[in-house]
Amino acid sequence: MSLPPLAERLRPTTLDEVIGQRHLLDAGKPLRVAFESGEPHSMILWGPPGVGKTTLARLMADGFHAEFMALSAVLSGVKDIREAVEQAQIIRANSGRRTILFVDEVHRFNKNQQDAFLPHVESGLFTFIGATTENPSFEVNSALLSRASVYVLKPLEDEDLNALITRACERELDNLQIGEEARGMLIASADGDARRLLNNLEIAARAANAKATKELDVDLLKECLGDALRRFDKGGDSFYDQISALHKSVRGSNPDGALYWFVRMLDGGADPRYLARRIIRMATEDIGLADPRALRLALDAAETYERLGSPEGELALAEAVIFLACAAKSNAVYTAYNAARAFVAKDKTRPVPEHLRNAPTKLMKELGYGKLYRYAHDEPEAYAAGETYLPDGMREPQWYDPTPRGMEGKIAEKLAHLRELDRKTKRGK
Repeated sequence: MSLPPLAERLRPTTLDEVIGQRHLLDAGKPLRVAFESGEPHSMILWGPPGVGKTTLARLMADGFHAEFMALSAVLSGVKDIREAVEQAQIIRANSGRRTILFVDEVHRFNKNQQDAFLPHVESGLFTFIGATTENPSFEVNSALLSRASVYVLKPLEDEDLNALITRACERELDNLQIGEEARGMLIASADGDARRLLNNLEIAARAANAKATKELDVDLLKECLGDALRRFDKGGDSFYDQISALHKSVRGSNPDGALYWFVRMLDGGADPRYLARRIIRMATEDIGLADPRALRLALDAAETYERLGSPEGELALAEAVIFLACAAKSNAVYTAYNAARAFVAKDKTRPVPEHLRNAPTKLMKELGYGKLYRYAHDEPEAYAAGETYLPDGMREPQWYDPTPRGMEGKIAEKLAHLRELDRKTKRGK
């Protein structure tokens, strides 16, 4: 009888056996606290493939002596969800045990399918654990997201993957010997993915066994893994390091560097839709009003990809990457937005000044709402010089400080002119 895959044979059976995710599982960290609380809660586990999402869900069920049920959003539909609900009801009625329902690739379910879980999460019929490789802010509907804690899982570090190789060799591969260089190649081929590492290791171990050797060297690895080493050999860099390099190359106005990292990520299997979202973010964060065309071009590139798919649609994304890298740069909008958010978060609630209030009723007009409002279009240069638009008593914060680059330079000139009109008006009063 054939054995289960190596990754399945090595799946941790206790929380202490889990390798990696120390930011969540060390003493006092969020998931460790959740396990020790004695009360499970619904959650979304967000992270790349092969970092332990399924394992943690299974361990959660074991730790709380709950029935474990799993659905794959790739293969399941509303009928499967309904059957899972019925089964959970039977389990509760017969044994009183709680059920943990694990939904892999939850982002693949549409809004209606995700909504089908809501009443049963609220009633406590089951604890919902969703796993996703996509940003849940974009891919999980807000109603479900509001009822679940989101935990971000990271790609495994090189030292974690090295420890996993050692564990596999000692427990399942009859102490197979692997040299330092060969270990490095295996770790690089995995790119932070434990499952991919163990799959590659298992292939290599079979090749070594076929050659009746207990040593796995670089030549044997190249022979049995071939393109798998090339395709996923990213120099030990993680997925997030590469998206950071792409973003910083665009910010640094280096089109060749930006294109290199963009293509490198595509070659490594990155989802072009994820890259499209990051490109849109770059347009707003690093270019903004210095060249407003950047955001429109990024959105158009994302839409073009949706229409054409791969590989044709990837050219539109590459066009956007190069345009963004060459565009004038400004983070003035990004900085202003963050400053405004920080101010509002700690500030008191300030009432809207009476001259800015809406007055749709007679009573509101009698109370003076909108009475002193100055209609800008009736003023010279369509600007009500000296008018205030902030709450009474609040100083002008001037969060938005436009750069002299690109179109934002023109905006800076206009704002300087308008502020001079304000100063002249105040001096004349």
